[in-house]
Amino acid sequence: MNAFIKPPKKIPLFLKLGIIISRRITGKDLLVPKLLAWYPKVAISSGILESLVAHGKKDLNERILKLVRIQVSLSVSCAFCIDMNSFGYERYGITKQELDVLSGRISIDKVATFSPKERIAIEYAKCLCETPIKLKRGVIDNLTNTFTEREIVILASTIAQVNYWARLIHGLGVPPEGFSDKCEL
Repeated sequence: MNAFIKPPKKIPLFLKLGIIISRRITGKDLLVPKLLAWYPKVAISSGILESLVAHGKKDLNERILKLVRIQVSLSVSCAFCIDMNSFGYERYGITKQELDVLSGRISIDKVATFSPKERIAIEYAKCLCETPIKLKRGVIDNLTNTFTEREIVILASTIAQVNYWARLIHGLGVPPEGFSDKCEL
């Protein structure tokens, strides 16, 4: 499958720089930044959004953020996002059984390897991906009793960021880029 549109023939120099950075970071010649060149303002704002994403260095650990990104990708059924966000899941100590939980194949109650924090983050991600959004009082209580205010903002913005990319990528018809060829999600 191909995207609905083709990239412009001429891409402004300042956007070419962003495409080079994207290629260097991902190791792939991604189609998305090229398509965004049709509207440079959205290309720039999307690049800034992506450059400021939480990486788990100071606050939430990388594993929780990876679990949340995978959960959101699966919840919104974005093949590109699943491909990109599930890539390298093993480096974060995520098991096949845990992936089965995130994809809804088995209940989270059947897997003892998730920490209480991870369980709450996964539940929060699922809730924020529902349409309409349904945040039950118990979810909010668990969230606010477990995470700091800063961590809640990082979780909410990470969930929103993946959701943003999923909607944009779906809207442009961009297929997966082949990050996770071996992943069976």
